[in-house]
Amino acid sequence: MIQTVVKRDGRIVGYNEEKIKAAIRKAMLHTDGGEDESLIQRIADRIGAHGKDQMTVEEIQDMVELELMKSPRKEVARCYINYRHKRSVARKAKTRDIFLEIINAKNNDITRENANMNADSPAGMMMKFASETTKPFVDDYLLSEEAREAVRNNYLHIHDKDYYPTKSLTCVQHPLDKILRNGFFANHGESRPAKRIETASVLACISMETAQNEMHGGQAIPAFDFYLAPFVRKSFVEEVKNVEAMQGEDLSDLYDCEIDDFIIKPLEGLTGKERAKQHAINRTAQRVHQAMEAFIHNMNTIHSRGGNQVVFSSINYGTDTSAEGRCIIRELLHSTYEGVGNGATAIFPIQIWKKKRGVSYLPTDRNYDLYQLACKVTARRFFPNFVNLDTPYNQHELWRIDDPERYRYEVATMGCRTRVFENRFGEKTSIGRGNLSFSTINIVRLAIECMKIEDREARIEEFFRKLDNMLEVTARQLCDRYDFQKTAFAKQFPLLMAQLWNGADKLKPNESIEPVINQGTLGIGFIGLAECLIALTGKHHGEDAESQKLGIRIVTRMRDKSVEFSERYKHNFSVLATPAEGLSGKFTRRDRKDFGEIPGVTDKIYYTNSNHVPVYYHCSPKHKAEVEAPYHDLTRAGNIFYVEIDGDATHNPQAISDIVDLMDRYNIGYGSVNHNRNRCMECGYEDATEGLTECPKCGSTHIDRLQRITGYLVGTTDRWNSGKLAELADRVVHK
Repeated sequence: MIQTVVKRDGRIVGYNEEKIKAAIRKAMLHTDGGEDESLIQRIADRIGAHGKDQMTVEEIQDMVELELMKSPRKEVARCYINYRHKRSVARKAKTRDIFLEIINAKNNDITRENANMNADSPAGMMMKFASETTKPFVDDYLLSEEAREAVRNNYLHIHDKDYYPTKSLTCVQHPLDKILRNGFFANHGESRPAKRIETASVLACISMETAQNEMHGGQAIPAFDFYLAPFVRKSFVEEVKNVEAMQGEDLSDLYDCEIDDFIIKPLEGLTGKERAKQHAINRTAQRVHQAMEAFIHNMNTIHSRGGNQVVFSSINYGTDTSAEGRCIIRELLHSTYEGVGNGATAIFPIQIWKKKRGVSYLPTDRNYDLYQLACKVTARRFFPNFVNLDTPYNQHELWRIDDPERYRYEVATMGCRTRVFENRFGEKTSIGRGNLSFSTINIVRLAIECMKIEDREARIEEFFRKLDNMLEVTARQLCDRYDFQKTAFAKQFPLLMAQLWNGADKLKPNESIEPVINQGTLGIGFIGLAECLIALTGKHHGEDAESQKLGIRIVTRMRDKSVEFSERYKHNFSVLATPAEGLSGKFTRRDRKDFGEIPGVTDKIYYTNSNHVPVYYHCSPKHKAEVEAPYHDLTRAGNIFYVEIDGDATHNPQAISDIVDLMDRYNIGYGSVNHNRNRCMECGYEDATEGLTECPKCGSTHIDRLQRITGYLVGTTDRWNSGKLAELADRVVHK
């Protein structure tokens, strides 16, 4: 007798004969003989009685076919078989349609899910084929029933779900000093330790490229200036030795000589060792410039992940005050300002200036001149972004200005906003750590479901009840994924689990990564706070003080629950202001279908990113800062503040420093500035002319706007999905 049934997705459920009877009845209705309830019951009884204790759906359907063929109603058997075939085809049709869209390079939200990936290339197509077939496997076999239901009902999004079966982690901040000091081995290649700035620059690229193939998220270098600075001095010594060889004299006392700055100056009027020293400085600065130029070029042309995507890379810098560190910063900024190729803006790496009072922000600071240069570069090239080391939550109790390794105690960000700093299971640092995985809750849907409750307080309390429940589901889902990730072997990540992740150098190839990965973070994200508040109160947080109070209360609840989860599950949980790209439209499409167009909530095809004031809302940068600032302390897994400024920012670096001043005043942790930048897609010409339709250089009319999609740039909006394109069209200037 049948007791349980194994469904197609692997779940085991109790046997229900009514489903058999319904299927036979449906087949009978498509024949001239009509229904025969007695025959239906006899067949159901025989199958239930003669089947095995546990059977698959397919096995039961085979028995139904045989019983119908033995019955007088052969025509019903034919209908049933035909129906079964059509259902099988229907199950495959969705996959077929998706594959055809990929094959035909259709420009839609499936192929434009990630604007940093070229899904039209052969490698990109292969990755999309794999991605779209892997996601259903995860749903069917790797998720719990409650997580599966939350995803199916549009409450939860599991990021990078296609990478779930690989057990890969999200991202990491590279301890590049170890790579430069020791070299590394990755699969079939081996790199020796660096001896000069050019080699150090190349190894920085290779480190991030190699790790990108082992992970599903971004790669970052937390202290680019500190890590590369020693190789400026080594290159200087090389240049001094070259002078020694030419002149046949001993200049060894110059090897460790004091240098205030590596600034190129004319040699006229200099003699002896002063001339040799300045010549070596000039040559060193030139070499550093070329090395930084090559680094930026490589990060925009070296592809990873099967050749369809450049490395999603980030570098943090700004606080090394040594002459060597300043040389790295200066030449990196100069190279960024000049652009790549024909002068185009470099998309990667995402550059992040470390703003620190006493070091790199105030007029009396050693690196203030470089901060001014950074603002000038941002005004033309969008980068660097700015991380605020002075906010209380970004400070470290061990940081000392006279510590040559103070970068260990400086927070570093990566990608469009990811932040890792606090650590319950090891050293508090950004270095050698990253996010393990993150999932995002659709708080808008939770709010929509409460809209019919007329009493405001009752409506809000019901929302919090729903939010608490979904937070519990999300925490358990992240723990399940962690438990799956920790079963991976160190050898599966030959660079990450050998030299990058903290403590991984102690692992043997066939050992589990479990002993070290708990230093990473599990992120609970959210999207659409603005739409959530409109659903609950009628206004968003940018336009109403009471809505702002509720918004802070909602995200505070998420923060408090993440602290509770950290204690309960013994992991580093934190809240993420989700950088929704494809998700901004994905959640909305389903909610519009289920609830219709609700003014201010589902009447657009995207939800507002995380806790941002809506892009269409007219307000000043100051007001935007006042509203968004409180959420930065609450979202320590990552966040970003951005401002849209008007016109050509190239000659207005003061506008950039004004935004950084807002960050300083309101304790904003991380921020960036958007402005107008046109790019000719034929010759690469760029300018900031409003409404440019024809390239003044080559005459092409193929003009695109260079814009930030979440926190990173995309070379062409042709790769943006429909939700983000709609959001781009709605963006207004903050003034």
